[in-house]
Amino acid sequence: MKKNLTDAERLKLKYHKTEEVTNFKDMLYNSAKNYRSRTAFKVKDSEGKIYSIKYEEFKNDVVYLGTSLIKKGLLNKKIAVIGQNSYNWCVSYLAASIVGVVVPIDKELHTDDVINFMNVSNADCILGNDKNLKPISEDIVNNTNKLNNKNTIFVYFEDKNKLNNNEFVFDKFKTLGKDDYLNGFKEFDDITIDPDEMRILLFTSGTTGNAKGVCLSQRNICSDICSTYGIVKVKRSDLFFSVLPLHHTYECTIGFLLPIYSGASIAHCEGLRYIAKNMSEFHPSVILCVPLLLEKLHKTIVKNMNKSLPKKYAKKDTSENPFMELPFFMKKIVKNKVKNTLGGRLRVFIVGAASVNPDIISDFRSLSLNTLQGYGLTECSPLVAGNTDFFQKDDSVGLPIPNVEYKINNPNEEGVGEIIVKGPNVMLGYYNNEEETKKVLKDGWFYTGDLGKIDENGYLYITGRCKSVIVTKNGKNIYPEEVEHYLNTSPLISEALVLGIQKDDDNETYINAQIYPNFEAISEYLKSSVPTTAEIKKVISDVVSSVNKKLPNYKHIKSFIIRDKEFEKTTTQKIKRYGDNMKTEEK
Repeated sequence: MKKNLTDAERLKLKYHKTEEVTNFKDMLYNSAKNYRSRTAFKVKDSEGKIYSIKYEEFKNDVVYLGTSLIKKGLLNKKIAVIGQNSYNWCVSYLAASIVGVVVPIDKELHTDDVINFMNVSNADCILGNDKNLKPISEDIVNNTNKLNNKNTIFVYFEDKNKLNNNEFVFDKFKTLGKDDYLNGFKEFDDITIDPDEMRILLFTSGTTGNAKGVCLSQRNICSDICSTYGIVKVKRSDLFFSVLPLHHTYECTIGFLLPIYSGASIAHCEGLRYIAKNMSEFHPSVILCVPLLLEKLHKTIVKNMNKSLPKKYAKKDTSENPFMELPFFMKKIVKNKVKNTLGGRLRVFIVGAASVNPDIISDFRSLSLNTLQGYGLTECSPLVAGNTDFFQKDDSVGLPIPNVEYKINNPNEEGVGEIIVKGPNVMLGYYNNEEETKKVLKDGWFYTGDLGKIDENGYLYITGRCKSVIVTKNGKNIYPEEVEHYLNTSPLISEALVLGIQKDDDNETYINAQIYPNFEAISEYLKSSVPTTAEIKKVISDVVSSVNKKLPNYKHIKSFIIRDKEFEKTTTQKIKRYGDNMKTEEK
């Protein structure tokens, strides 16, 4: 054995022991057997009281719902699921993916888009919240001919007084299946799943606005579950707090299916404005989040810390590890306050979707809150790389997960090129789109469209998107995410988006920044309750000048606009790099 191993090579010797599983049905049945009396979900009733749902009960609910779906002729059919994060959503997802092909749909989409995805996928049934289902069912009642299948079955999560043809209430629909199952109809138990056939169809707009249907097998996702468990130990005592939307494979795979595989528990956030309240009620130990959520939490904690600590310990600049710089006795006070604020049990943040300021990660870790950054895509089920229990590099998205390879295609002189991935987690292809599939799947490798580099120890660094890279007249490549990172470290800026604009006079491409200020922080900075537009512009101009000093000339921000509202975002809180967000106006 060679002595000088890379961290990526060392990781292979340290994986947590996993039990291989290739399909959801086996995973569900094994968990129900192994963790029968343990809590799978903590749920609130209509009166706000919290109760537990055990693993055996959860498995039975999936079986009963699945039985009812089979009785309605939906075996091997497409079944859509839409709605807010909930226990019913989780039961529906597993039942649908075992009986047929599950089609998770974003609850924030316009009704016309939902109907379009129903039509494209040929879904015969949809389960979800009344808010999402009612406008679709009205299409059939009003005969407006948007929904192709007029015999679509609707299953509502909430009680309804009036039901049209082919409409059911979830609990009653599930009870019908229970009665059939207990009376001897055991077809659900007899289902054999081919782990390599398409069982999950996800529509994703990515960052371009062009929706594609991503075809995933249960082996794809199960391999990602097992690999994630191999690098991040999930304890049976853990409670995962589900904040991000479940229709997205990041939350679904790691925030739902991973804890079910591991024997842990799950609680669902009632909405972003209820995060603090729900955390104090459920006492979570693990949270999946996106950088924006983590950064906002960090700023809030620093703000509250500055109010409660003696002035000499207060920190204006949140970008320079304010927690780490505190004396030991003060850090202990802050640590206890933060821990109690977050429910008292929180031990780890798992962060994905975009890069995170490494100083924020270090800061949280100094408060005994482990923060693990990773990288993934819907097409990869989703995780590709991650920082682990064993090896962590805060400025990197980590090392490859078990059984997954990545490399850089056609790297430039800086080692930057397109990230390509190979492994059992890679999708089957795009739904009914052979042309687009061939563009990204070549010789067993998936071409991600993301730009990155790999260091000598195997750590992956994301530098940007192929489609978002800005190329200057003299051939220089500018990755907007890098410039955005510098802007976002300022406590005076809430969000920033960097774009390339072309000047008519010299045909050169210059950097433009759209900036949504932190108006509250600016007010405090200026000691003015209502700063003028000119004052705000001057503050932001100073921040831009400070950022430019840290960058080479060709990356300098030449112009900026100040927004009066937040950027339009995807449901995973990524700023959309299309639509109205892309409009530029020089200041």
